[in-house]
Amino acid sequence: MSNTVDTAFAPVTFTEGAVKELFKLKDQQEISEDFGLRVGVDGGGCSGMSYVLGFDQKKEGDQEFIIDGIKVFMHKAHQMYLMGMQVDWQDGLNSRGFTFSNPNANSTCGCGTSFSV
Repeated sequence: MSNTVDTAFAPVTFTEGAVKELFKLKDQQEISEDFGLRVGVDGGGCSGMSYVLGFDQKKEGDQEFIIDGIKVFMHKAHQMYLMGMQVDWQDGLNSRGFTFSNPNANSTCGCGTSFSV
């Protein structure tokens, strides 16, 4: 039985800009196919919880999603904090990097990398 979940049930989405940047990073860093993009949360940060976004290998307790052609790993416990979140890539003069639009966040810090629920 596969642990890969259909994209229709994926808890997060990526904008077109985020997808392009993620594929670019994967190619530039020559990341092997057994790695996927880890999306999750970690305790800490200005608002109490910080976002996790980076390439990693699958770990126990992870669910695997294929979102816009990107293999995504997320620990089951993190889904309740991230359900409905959209990840975007900003490449402007005032900001550059991944941004998170999380409908579950009651507040976020000024830099946008941590939140509280």
